[in-house]
Amino acid sequence: MAVLTEEQTMLRDMAREWADNESPVTAFRKMRDAAPAAFYDAAAWQAQGEMGWAGILVPEARGGAGMGYLSLGLVLEQLGRTLAATPLAATAAATSALILGGSEAQQAEWLPRIAAGDVVAALATDEGPRFAPDKIATIVEGGKLSGTKEFVAEGDSAHLFVVAATDGLYLVSGDEGVTRSPRKLTDSRSHAQIRFDGAPAEKLEGGTDLLTQVTDRAAAALCAEMLGMAEAAFAQTNDYLKTRVQFGQVLASFQALQHRMAKMFTELELMRSVVEGALEAIDSGRANVSQEVSLAKAVSGETLHLVSREMVQLHGGIGMTDEHDAGFTLKRARVLEAMWGNAAWHRERFAQLNGY
Repeated sequence: MAVLTEEQTMLRDMAREWADNESPVTAFRKMRDAAPAAFYDAAAWQAQGEMGWAGILVPEARGGAGMGYLSLGLVLEQLGRTLAATPLAATAAATSALILGGSEAQQAEWLPRIAAGDVVAALATDEGPRFAPDKIATIVEGGKLSGTKEFVAEGDSAHLFVVAATDGLYLVSGDEGVTRSPRKLTDSRSHAQIRFDGAPAEKLEGGTDLLTQVTDRAAAALCAEMLGMAEAAFAQTNDYLKTRVQFGQVLASFQALQHRMAKMFTELELMRSVVEGALEAIDSGRANVSQEVSLAKAVSGETLHLVSREMVQLHGGIGMTDEHDAGFTLKRARVLEAMWGNAAWHRERFAQLNGY
């Protein structure tokens, strides 16, 4: 477990309190059931901007906090616990591209606005149903970008896109040459197909290497959200087993169920270790960031899959109903498992990076 500073501890505790009180799962249910359904919780995003969360990664010189990825992960973990529907993770991914590859002018234009929570940003890379950063066909000619990106998180409402092309990453802002088509996924969150047809684009420095750095950071941040989801699902299931009575005794007294809970507990401890390890590797600038991130994403995907599945099964019939929150966790889990590379993709990359 990471050793937190006093400032990070306060940030984590504040995020937990805010998520519990201001963005519980009931808020997500209300948003999903609204007509028309909202893309994200705009009030929650505004509040996060006011609290400084949107600027956690942004350097102080650009109006942010400059606290790093572990601090971002602490907040995303707490938001994951309550399935809070905000564009923080997507915007942070795009922010990392600006920090790593943006010019002085680009950073001056966008980072202060991101830190204030005035801009929703999205990272658009995938051109098919799966994460495949080596299969990008989007091109830029004469400063105009053309291509189609699938399943872009927060693509419905983004003010700024960071787009992967054949020769690196580009900034696309505004609606000129941009067509958005909502894509309804099982998690009922904001996803869209984005078609760029001669959209004005500004290149970021770093070429294709920048794409790897940015998607690694996006995956690491996502792992923190997945950790929060998994821990909340485990806690809810554990509480249920302690109170649900069958055959004259609480379910928690059955040894077979104790073994299943113990299995999840040990996997969660491992998950926390590798997720925090990946975030710390990014903050410290270690050379093995990609290995750490792939380890974290593979473990996170497998652990969240296990815990979300067991949550439904151990709740019995009620866990299969829409009225119970277990289904929300399961559906969101399946989407996040695939985003920025599933467990199989990251196991393969981890092996290759280590010479196998």
